[in-house]
Amino acid sequence: MDDVRSKVSAEEWQVRVDLAAAYRLVADYGWDDLVFTHISARVPGPEHHFLINPYGWLFEEITASSLVKVDLDGRKVMDSPHEINPAGFTIHSAIHAARADAQCVMHTHSLNGVAVSAQRQGLLPISQQSTLVLASLAYHDYEGIALRDEEKPRLVADLGDKTFLMLRNHGLLTVGATPADAFLAMYVFEAACTIQVRALAGGGELVPVNPEILAGVQRAASAVTRGLGGRLAWPGLLRRLDRRDPSYKT
Repeated sequence: MDDVRSKVSAEEWQVRVDLAAAYRLVADYGWDDLVFTHISARVPGPEHHFLINPYGWLFEEITASSLVKVDLDGRKVMDSPHEINPAGFTIHSAIHAARADAQCVMHTHSLNGVAVSAQRQGLLPISQQSTLVLASLAYHDYEGIALRDEEKPRLVADLGDKTFLMLRNHGLLTVGATPADAFLAMYVFEAACTIQVRALAGGGELVPVNPEILAGVQRAASAVTRGLGGRLAWPGLLRRLDRRDPSYKT
C-alpha cells in the first residue's frame, strides 16, 4: 500500500482517496451491485490516465492503493495485480474522452434507478429532487451489455453536456469535476428515483411540480448543477467514513 503512494504524485493520491471514498459511500447507501458497476476518475496531469476499481472487489473493500490506473483503451499503465472489467470501462472511457469536465464518471445499477429507467415516462417532475435532475438530464436507450465501441458515439451524443444520464433498462450515471461532485449528483438522482417509485406504489393521484417552476429551474440549469457540488457535504461524508472504517485511505 505504501509502495503505491510512493510512486504517484500527491495530487493523484488525493484523487485515489476521494475515489475510494466514493466507492465506500455507494456501498453504504446500498447502490452497489456486487462487483458489477464502476466509478472512474481522471488522474491529474497531461496524460489521459484514469483510475477504476479492480474487477472482483466489492465496493466496501476498495482502497486508494487498490485502484487500477489505465489509459483510454483500458490498458494498465502502472503495475497492478488486478484486472478491470472491460464492459465497465467502455462507457466510462467514451465519456472521459468526450468531456474534459467529466473528471469523474459514476454509474450504478440501483434497484430504484433501474425501475425508473424502465418506465416509459422516465423521471417525473414530482419532487424537489427531480427538478434538480430534470434541469440537466439525458436518456440513452439500452443496446445490451456495453462491450461494443460502436455504441460509444451514440452514448456520448445522448449525454451531450448534461450532468445526469438515465440508461434505459440499465441504471443511472452522473458526471462531475470531482468524485465528490459525481457522488452528490448521484445522491440527488437516486433520491428522485426512490421518491418516484414510492409515490407510484402509493396508488394515489400524483401532484406534479408547476411547469413554470420547472422551467425556471431548467433556465438556471448551470447554476443548479454547480450547486450540487461536494464542497459542503463531502467533508461530512468523509468524517462519517472515518468513524466507521478509515481503511479506504490506505
